[in-house]
Amino acid sequence: MKIDLSCKVDKKVLEAVGLGAQAFGTDLDKAGHVGTHFDARDKEFSIEKIITRGIVFDIRHIKTGEVTIKDIDLSVIQPNDFIIFYSGILNEFGYGAKEYFGTYIELSDELVDALIGKNVSFIGVDMAGAKGPENHLRIDQYCADRGVFIIENLNNLDLLYETTNSNAFTAYTFPVNMSGFSGLPCRVIAEV
Repeated sequence: MKIDLSCKVDKKVLEAVGLGAQAFGTDLDKAGHVGTHFDARDKEFSIEKIITRGIVFDIRHIKTGEVTIKDIDLSVIQPNDFIIFYSGILNEFGYGAKEYFGTYIELSDELVDALIGKNVSFIGVDMAGAKGPENHLRIDQYCADRGVFIIENLNNLDLLYETTNSNAFTAYTFPVNMSGFSGLPCRVIAEV
C-alpha cells in the first residue's frame, strides 16, 4: 500500500498563505514554501535520497515544550533514514489555517543533533516547522549545512502511524526540480 504524505495545494490554499496571483509577482521565493516542502536554503537535493527507509514517531502526547531525545527510541534509527514526527497539528487545524501556522511542538536542539549524528537524510513534521518562527530559519540552515533536510507540512500521518504500527516503511521523496529557491515543494510517498 502506498500513502501520499503530501499536502494537496489548490488556489484556495495559495490565497490563504498569501500566495495569490499578485504575490508571485512580488515574492516568487515564497512559491518554494507552499504545501509539503523542505527548506533547502542554499543546498541542492541529491537524487540519491529519493528512496529512504522511514520511521514515524508519535509525539501527540507532547502538547507544550520540546521533543527531546528521551521522547523517542534513537536505537531504531539507521543511517539515511527519514525520521517523521507525528504531532497531530495538521489534522487538528488543517493546512493553511491561522492556528496551524501558530502551533508548534519544537524539536530540541539536542534531539536534532542526535538525529544528525545518526546520519539521517530527512526530518519530517506535520507542522509548519521543527521550531517556532524565531528559530525556524536557524534550525533549517543548521540541518541543511549538515546534509539533512527538514520536510514540513506532512499529511496523513495518522494513517501512516496506524498502518505501520511503529515499523519501518519505504519513503519516496520527489522535490520539484527547482533551483535558486529557499524552499522546494515535494511529494512524499510512504510504501508500507
